[in-house]
Amino acid sequence: MRSLSSIEEQAPAPAAPAATDRGDGTATCPVCPHRCRLRPGQLGRCRARRESQGSVVAANYGCVTSLALDPIEKKPLARYMPGTLVLSVGSYGCNLTCPFCQNHEIAQVGEGDVPWREIAPDELVAMAVRLRSQDKRVTGIAYTYNEPLVGWEYVRDCAERAHREGLVNVLVTNGLANEYVIREIAPLIDAANIDLKGFSPTFYERCAGGPDAFDCVRKTIQLLAAKPGCHVEVTTLIVPGMNDTESEIDTASSWLAALPYQTPAGTVTGAEELTYHVTRFFPRWRLRDRGPTPVDTVYACADVARRHLRHVYTGNC
Repeated sequence: MRSLSSIEEQAPAPAAPAATDRGDGTATCPVCPHRCRLRPGQLGRCRARRESQGSVVAANYGCVTSLALDPIEKKPLARYMPGTLVLSVGSYGCNLTCPFCQNHEIAQVGEGDVPWREIAPDELVAMAVRLRSQDKRVTGIAYTYNEPLVGWEYVRDCAERAHREGLVNVLVTNGLANEYVIREIAPLIDAANIDLKGFSPTFYERCAGGPDAFDCVRKTIQLLAAKPGCHVEVTTLIVPGMNDTESEIDTASSWLAALPYQTPAGTVTGAEELTYHVTRFFPRWRLRDRGPTPVDTVYACADVARRHLRHVYTGNC
């Protein structure tokens, strides 16, 4: 395993370079709405991006904490290439701090807090190709586990190589990335599952997303749904006392239903094609003061969503 500094030397600079504030020598990260202003060498709040020579680079570039061959349904993707397998890869860091984080062991830590190994894009894609030669159900790579877009340059570089090898790219994301980042990677993404954690700015502020997070996530969903060739599914984890009212699910699913959704046959509405997952919460990390979501609540939320959407699934029940 090489040092973090050696990886940073290899990592390409962000396509949208951070501006250096001349007055105080800080650099502003352009990746998400937090727009962290970082002193020389300082990490952003995601713990995955660092100031380096006037720009902000992906400090977690190529640092893989989790690697597994998964059924594609586990992402979850219910209506994209069912029965196939994807090589799932994750690093560390996230730009949200949801108190119920399901992957906090890697998402809510930094480089020195979790074991990792360096895997360059060429090596990762070669692994996927080798696995495909052994099992024809293997179709591609999923960028998942932590928040992949805090290190979006690695996603981009792997995804470009994956497409050249005839592999598909799956993105599992919280959606909290600025429009420039989404537009850069969208042509490389074949399927995405985006978390819609709640349907209000207040909910996202409870996850430390800031005042612009809610609009940013909705914009990400809009952009990917409108992108030709990208299959989109959306997931809401139903947390008791936080986002489990029928009115909130009704509002969220109504909004999803109205989205323009691009299919090979043309533009339709989300009501016809967008897939929505409502899943059951279990106590995790900082949110252990309540029990699991009652199964009946999850089913009731799914029934509400079906008023607007054709494809609704429950999970963890």
